[in-house]
Amino acid sequence: MEHRLEKRAVGGAPEEAVASGKDEVSALARGLAVLKAVAEADEPLSNRELAEGTGIPKATVSRLAATLLSSGFLRQTAGSERFSLGPATLQLGNAYLRTFDFRQRARLHLAELAEAAGANVHLTVRDGLDMLLIDTLRPRSALILSRMDVGSRMTIATSAAGRAYLSALPPAQRAALYDEIRASVGEAAWPQTQSRLEAAAQEHARLGYCSSFGEWHPDIHALGFSLRGVEGELYGVSVGGPAYKLPREWLVEKVAPQLLETRRAIAREIGED
Repeated sequence: MEHRLEKRAVGGAPEEAVASGKDEVSALARGLAVLKAVAEADEPLSNRELAEGTGIPKATVSRLAATLLSSGFLRQTAGSERFSLGPATLQLGNAYLRTFDFRQRARLHLAELAEAAGANVHLTVRDGLDMLLIDTLRPRSALILSRMDVGSRMTIATSAAGRAYLSALPPAQRAALYDEIRASVGEAAWPQTQSRLEAAAQEHARLGYCSSFGEWHPDIHALGFSLRGVEGELYGVSVGGPAYKLPREWLVEKVAPQLLETRRAIAREIGED
């Protein structure tokens, strides 16, 4: 299968900019770009596909892949020259998640919300223009409502969690993120995007949460709210699932009050209320 990868590097910057920073080590940046490309692909990638997707010369990609393979960050598919993530990346991911003590403190409350709402609950942090899932809770009484799990992403501009995160930022930080989103969507699409983001900010200020009804994904309905951690770090939380199981009226009338109580309970738990 032919894989088409956008030429991007670490942090979402074009590959040409990888070595532009005065303090960057270009070889390390390129290795991370290769690792990120493999992580974001749906299937194992070949050296040629990695070279095309990152803009890094194929010979360099081959050396980087060999290094990542020997250190356990990549593994080679048996009988082929394609690469997927290796076990060392799991070790790093687990170490990253262990730093979120807040995740453990909030988990019981979020699990209770998932049960009460009959919906998936996702705890997220910002990564570029996405919200990255660092925990996900599903109701025990229901079938799996989503295939999203830790490591999945939702766009800030269209997801309930992303909009809640954005709406809770201090004005200067919010304006800076607006500029990044504007550059990403382009001038033609920006007026409509801006209108929706401003409506979400007003919704958050008025109701304490943001909504996304088919905007992040046409079949998904969700509400989102923001949380502050013990050190002031900001998280986004979404409560949602398939639109046919979670109609707008149910979420607004039944789930929203439970969502707000969960938010208050977590604030009390960490001494913020």
